[in-house]
Amino acid sequence: MKTDNPVLPLGYSDMPPGTIATVVTCLEMRERPQLPLNSTDDALTLRHWHQPDLNEYRELFRNIGAQWLWSARLTMSDEKLASILNDPRVAIYILKDAGRRIGLLELDFRHDNECELAYFGLVEDSVGKGAGRFLMTHAIEKAWARPIDRFWVHTCHLDSPAALPFYKRMGFTPYKIMVEVLDDPRRSGVVPNTAAPQVPLIGL
Repeated sequence: MKTDNPVLPLGYSDMPPGTIATVVTCLEMRERPQLPLNSTDDALTLRHWHQPDLNEYRELFRNIGAQWLWSARLTMSDEKLASILNDPRVAIYILKDAGRRIGLLELDFRHDNECELAYFGLVEDSVGKGAGRFLMTHAIEKAWARPIDRFWVHTCHLDSPAALPFYKRMGFTPYKIMVEVLDDPRRSGVVPNTAAPQVPLIGL
């Protein structure tokens, strides 16, 4: 549908050198869905990660997110990152499989009456084995255990192509689309330049 005053011009737009663009889909749920929380995999355990060590947090963040170009927490100053991770309104959980760290869950309650699924992910070799559903059902349980009216998340086309269908299956409904422009973290070495081969690296 054409608009008289589009946010972006219709058609193609060149990107500034060193940047990438991604289409972001925002999703929300307005009530808790009915999902079974039990798992037949006794090796999976979810633990609250209270005030995580910054280096350990970044290591897990990198192990999970480098392939999807997660970089925000890797470039953030120690002071700013600590202020988020140590905030009592932010709940961080670590998923383990037989003692090995395989997943990260971060719930942000810093806005009244809502929870953002700020980070959610698994290491690559744990995807497709049921750990994602295990982690998400617990995320939903923990989010709606507090007095919220909305649980929301955003994903983008830099993420796994399975992410958006998964969120929808778990009860989230898309409500907004945005375009994000960001510096390509591979150019600065924040993540390896071999990461995310599905996203072309221009000019390096």
